[in-house]
Amino acid sequence: MKKILFVTSEAHPLIKTGGLADISGSLPKALAELGQDARIIMPNYQAIKTTEEVRYLSTIYVYNCAVNILETRLPGTNVIVWLVDFPEFFNFPGNPYVDEHGKSWANNAERFTLFCRVTVEVAMNRSYLDWKPDIVHCNDWQSGLVPALLSLEYSRPATVFTIHNMAYQGIFPSSTYRSLNLPGQLWNSNGIEFHDMLSFLKGGLIYSDRITTVSPTYAKEIQTADFGYGLEGLLSHRKDFLSGIINGIDVDHWNPETDINISQPFNRMTLYKKALNKTALQEKLSLPVNKNIPVFGLISRLVEQKGIDLILKCLPEMLTHPLQFVLLGSGNKSFEQRLYNFAEGHPDKISITIGYDEALAHLIEAGSDIFLMPSRFEPCGLNQIYSQRYGTVPVVRKTGGLADTVVDTVPKTLEDNTATGLVFNEASPGALMEAIKRALILYSHPKTWKRLQTNGMRKDFSWTKSAQQYMTLYSHL
Repeated sequence: MKKILFVTSEAHPLIKTGGLADISGSLPKALAELGQDARIIMPNYQAIKTTEEVRYLSTIYVYNCAVNILETRLPGTNVIVWLVDFPEFFNFPGNPYVDEHGKSWANNAERFTLFCRVTVEVAMNRSYLDWKPDIVHCNDWQSGLVPALLSLEYSRPATVFTIHNMAYQGIFPSSTYRSLNLPGQLWNSNGIEFHDMLSFLKGGLIYSDRITTVSPTYAKEIQTADFGYGLEGLLSHRKDFLSGIINGIDVDHWNPETDINISQPFNRMTLYKKALNKTALQEKLSLPVNKNIPVFGLISRLVEQKGIDLILKCLPEMLTHPLQFVLLGSGNKSFEQRLYNFAEGHPDKISITIGYDEALAHLIEAGSDIFLMPSRFEPCGLNQIYSQRYGTVPVVRKTGGLADTVVDTVPKTLEDNTATGLVFNEASPGALMEAIKRALILYSHPKTWKRLQTNGMRKDFSWTKSAQQYMTLYSHL
């Protein structure tokens, strides 16, 4: 049995801003189910919601700050969660990283440096918890200083650092480095200094024993200038220590057989019942009820990364075909407005819901025929996986986790029953439209279409499979 300390800035269902929380809530649980002693450490934000008891464990002093360590459990599991409690930094309402106007908290460097320092004390068994991990598994820039600081310790645990998105690096001016009282030996170009700035992410990439990211293709992509954000040279230098492991999904929460958010449960054997969810979706969104017309779904942040501009350019041509398009998401205000304008002009073909609605997200996955995901980059992506579980055929761009989880439909993959969707290469409206037309042709052949649906529904995207790959990685450390 390995002792694993999982270091994260968010974990579902305690607090969530994105995919990191889903992973932090699922992977430790899956590791525990494989018999490992996995524990989570994270800041004690005011916004944390839990039904479990929270109790005080100890107080430690880090750079003249008295920090309390509290203990709770991940709701519905036996996974222990240690909360780093320092009210001055974490006890205020709202998002862990930004204020209500979307601006980063001015003291983020101080907040997450303290979090990293406390994590090191816990990892070195100096925090009166009587537990020392074998492996410290850090995630994203907020925990990037942990491997850096542990590198200075004698008989330290092994370290793993997972990149969920290279676009977020935790970069601060060099003056911040001086004010944080960080050890001088870390400040050089082979350390956490990045173009005379302090880079938290670089701390994780340079000093951890192994680097992972959330798909094998993304692990290759981040070694190139297009995806490496200036750190591609370092990543290709460390390529022998870098690997990609696809995220699992919560197969209980996203299960068409037991989903309480959808109108009619179904499975591979009762795929004909999926049509009842399509009718329910059309009714809910005031679209004409028609079981023969294909419904395209999209659930996304409305930002350029997700290829929303490509969709906007394709919509005029899409509208010349018999189809319906439903979208749920929010983001760039100009994208929101342009989508609304299309919906106003074509209320019988387009439904746009701005915001996020969990129940509607499930109904879109269950009721759509085709799911669009034309991302410019996508470290892993989850919706293309949910879609396959719900018999909804994904149309994706060949990048990151999309390339690793969707198999393009060509004669060979149709013959060997591996085809699960449509994949296009270039991030251009023409290439996306071509894929949409291929989807429409396939949809008009019900037998072939059903094969694509059942191929996707058969795939195993559980966390157990991913957790076993992490276990293999840990055993090599």
